[in-house]
Amino acid sequence: MRRAVPFCLSCIVLFGIVLPVCRGAAPDDGFKPMFNGKDLTGWKTTGNWVVEPGGIITLRPRPGETGWKRYDAYLTTERKYRDFILDLEFKFEKEGNSGVFLRVRDPKSQVDTGFEVQVVDTYGKKKITAHDCGGVIGTAVPTKNMVKPAGQWNHYTITCIGSHLTVVFNGEKVVDLDLSKSPLKDRPLEGYIGFQDEAKRIWYRNVRIKELNVAK
Repeated sequence: MRRAVPFCLSCIVLFGIVLPVCRGAAPDDGFKPMFNGKDLTGWKTTGNWVVEPGGIITLRPRPGETGWKRYDAYLTTERKYRDFILDLEFKFEKEGNSGVFLRVRDPKSQVDTGFEVQVVDTYGKKKITAHDCGGVIGTAVPTKNMVKPAGQWNHYTITCIGSHLTVVFNGEKVVDLDLSKSPLKDRPLEGYIGFQDEAKRIWYRNVRIKELNVAK
């Protein structure tokens, strides 16, 4: 028993010193939060987007608001982005609808000057199209319907490098697209990022971005 005590003390020292060093040596993954958790600094909107406890960004439509052409009501970044990985979670109410807009040239015309990864309640739908959740509107049908039921959190990892776009949806790659060979080939390689206001409740959280230094 006496011999066991020094051995145990050695283990304590080893794990108490070495393990924290190892944890501290973990490399930074390069992702940065796109919201500060308190307000909408860095973003523009006339819509009723608010920050809830836990840093969750949600849309609370005002009475009488309808439709998707109210571009100024979209929640849009103040600056442009080029090559990046965008990582986020979202959920919606039943029949909810929104969208993640990317590389938008003109915030006043997001549908025509950017492209949208769809966010919509298509849970359980058997035959899916580019307008269903995970699809790229107007060009790319997701390979699988990965969306969860209303009220549950979903996860997107969207990568834009040059004209190459991939969408990983709840752990499954559902889009792998060369934009230059698609109907969206005229869209810019740099632009704003935005979340669509469809006048329906939507929640986003853990919105992070990693900008990539890719040779032009």
